[in-house]
Amino acid sequence: MTLPPNEAKLFFELMWKLQYYVNQKHGFHKNISSLDEYANLETKKKLKARDEIWKTPELIEAYTQENPDALPAEELEIISKWKRFIKGSFHILRHLKKGSIFVGKDDQIYAVHGIQDPLDEVIPSYALPRMVEAILLPFKGKIIYDGLLAGYNIHFGGGIRSNLNHAYAVAKQKNRIITTLEPELAPSTIIKPGKSITPQLKELSDILAKLKGNNTLQNSALALVPAPALI
Repeated sequence: MTLPPNEAKLFFELMWKLQYYVNQKHGFHKNISSLDEYANLETKKKLKARDEIWKTPELIEAYTQENPDALPAEELEIISKWKRFIKGSFHILRHLKKGSIFVGKDDQIYAVHGIQDPLDEVIPSYALPRMVEAILLPFKGKIIYDGLLAGYNIHFGGGIRSNLNHAYAVAKQKNRIITTLEPELAPSTIIKPGKSITPQLKELSDILAKLKGNNTLQNSALALVPAPALI
């Protein structure tokens, strides 16, 4: 499941405008003097502005207040809602027609849409479950990610796989799969299934701390980078 082409185009237009604003504020690339120049930068050169946004989300509010690009209210609202972002480690469990299933902290289950490329092309089903670092964003009632995923080559034993599937099954049965980060559009309640995978996530986090992000994934819009560059 991906965004319609016009929505995918809008997402990147808004993201580049926000990142360009942050770039100009912090002087990451002082030789860049226009939005078009910034948009055409290679992904690695966009990382500083990208990371600064999620490190300092007040920049989102500053952008919407200043509105340097004279955006209409509807587009400002889209950007403003990115303050609701969710950053963390997720297990991508399976790909469905209504979105890819991301299992996050406290067994929260998210249905996430690809932007331009289907997530089942970015990470094939045979490679699941897959642990990734991601930033989830609201966009027009859907959940997407910010264009970058950092993946790890970690083998999951039967116990973790079973717990992931249990968390998903409970959320599905209770109609608790989170499909939006905009509850005013479609209210969604979060539950915590009885068999928590949080201990396993902590164990994996300890392992990840020793890794150097030796595997990258890529989609056509943004090249993915090793995890340490995303944290």
